[in-house]
Amino acid sequence: MSDKRKNARVPLDIYLNKYMGGVPYMARAADISHEGVSLARLLEPEQDTRRVGLQFQLPGSTEVIYAEGEVVREWVEAGARRDERSGVRFTLLTQRHRQLIDEYVTRSTQAH
Repeated sequence: MSDKRKNARVPLDIYLNKYMGGVPYMARAADISHEGVSLARLLEPEQDTRRVGLQFQLPGSTEVIYAEGEVVREWVEAGARRDERSGVRFTLLTQRHRQLIDEYVTRSTQAH
């Protein structure tokens, strides 16, 4: 399987708000890159929504990041339980929030 990602992903284990149709649902992030984030679905209804809003804080930061994104991939992880996951590509971020994400990814990449 080839890896089509252009940017390195780093682990990110946080809970965040994923907005679908203006309604927030809790999701869990698995990793993040300069381009997007991988999410585990927790308690949200089945929807065909591709555009989502995200609200989260990076570890070590007190600033809340607001982003819009597009679900570009969905899959189910094999294992003891059924883990539904999705890949969200950022489509709208303020310059400040993009900078916070870029700095976090760069720092985390250098630490490994």
